[in-house]
Amino acid sequence: MLRKVRIVLASVFFLGITLLLLDFTGVMHLYLGWMAKLQLLPAVLSLNVAVVLFFVVVTLLVGRTYCSVVCPMGVMQDVFIWLGGRWKKNRFHYTKGWPWLRVAMLVVFVLLMVLGLNGLAILIAPYSAYGRIATNLFQPVYMWINNLCAYFAERADSYAFYSVDVWVKSGVTLAVAAVTFVVVGFVSFRWGRVWCNSVCPVGTVLGFLSRFAWLKPHIDTGKCNGCGKCARNCKAQCINPKEHTVDASRCVACFDCLENCSQKAISFSHGKAVVKEETVDGSRRKFMAATATVGAAMALQAQEKKVDGGLAALIDKKLPERQVPLKPFGAKSLKNFSNRCTGCQLCVSECPQQVLRPSQKLTTLLQPEMAFDKGYCPPDCTRCSEVCPAGAIQKIDTAQKSAISIGHAVTVPQNCLQGQGVECNACSRHCPAAAISIVSDPSTGHSRVAVNESRCLGCGACEYYCPVRPFSAIYVEGREVHTAI
Repeated sequence: MLRKVRIVLASVFFLGITLLLLDFTGVMHLYLGWMAKLQLLPAVLSLNVAVVLFFVVVTLLVGRTYCSVVCPMGVMQDVFIWLGGRWKKNRFHYTKGWPWLRVAMLVVFVLLMVLGLNGLAILIAPYSAYGRIATNLFQPVYMWINNLCAYFAERADSYAFYSVDVWVKSGVTLAVAAVTFVVVGFVSFRWGRVWCNSVCPVGTVLGFLSRFAWLKPHIDTGKCNGCGKCARNCKAQCINPKEHTVDASRCVACFDCLENCSQKAISFSHGKAVVKEETVDGSRRKFMAATATVGAAMALQAQEKKVDGGLAALIDKKLPERQVPLKPFGAKSLKNFSNRCTGCQLCVSECPQQVLRPSQKLTTLLQPEMAFDKGYCPPDCTRCSEVCPAGAIQKIDTAQKSAISIGHAVTVPQNCLQGQGVECNACSRHCPAAAISIVSDPSTGHSRVAVNESRCLGCGACEYYCPVRPFSAIYVEGREVHTAI
């Protein structure tokens, strides 16, 4: 029964987190947003004491159930392990593991976080890694299916679906996600939960706590016939059949062993202090194949070419070199954002204006930055602050957002049409804060653009709507510390 309950709960969490990361409408967050806040690293970075204490208590009671139920990366590995079981059964065996590697990876992870190199540290953070995989590899397939549904719905005079652009937000992030997916998938397929018990920092910390768990798997040596089936099917490779012991720090509490021991020699109970730790007769069981079949083999060509009135192809805008990167409203400062962001890509996935995309700089690798080539950040949208589970973007409402300045507009006079005698006014007409005006310039005899920095929000409307290409005549420079207006 414990195993069945675990599978049901793991399925709910895995599907919920995946749908939350795939969703681009914001609807899923209303129902499933709480699942992201239950992820351990975001809870630590957001100082969510209640969640952290909850999982500490749960681990001390029943072991690493977080790794087998709540963590999406752990459940994804179980899918690959299940597929590996179809290829070859009884393929595992007891190993002592690599405790030195676990400690080394945890030390490196902590040092990178302390040094402010979160962009590198989050490469091995489980929730962040799965977030990148879901948003970069699975979401395009999800969007193509949506576009296909929109195509047929439109011909049936229905507006239940609407078409969306499918594009690569960051080549680096896509490459990292693909490599992570292939490496973790292959390792899980062949060797089970090696990644969890050798690389993952969350698994290492919870593994230390699970040594002291009140309930653990135990073997009744009187019933055990020494067949070794448990060790050959334990995906954590933590069962020593010769000594009848279990390495509790590597056991992920999957409960497979309880159901599959033919002698019923394994129990999940409180061990006596004088008795040696008994081993779980673990046997790899079939996991869920339903969640593995994510995609359909259909592809609808996205409209990539944008035309002006159907006559002339527009040149794509190029992003300016900002001295200070732009972080979302609610981030407070570059330092606060960098220290808390896990790079899970949830805010990137949820951004309806396609303003957020992962950074490719080494110090802030994969952490979102703002760009205005495909849209701008309107004052009435606060979705990224609503979905961030780590507190990197504090939750704000529209009134608070309108009183925050994350940057200021900077003009490039030599690019501006106003200085060439063309009445454009695009930037001033679209500025929601009325921070831009057109004034006369006696030195040239033409008008020019003037920016009132004290009113500028940094929303990027001016940069986005500027018709000059490839580089806009006006762009937004970020602020290291966001200021109040």
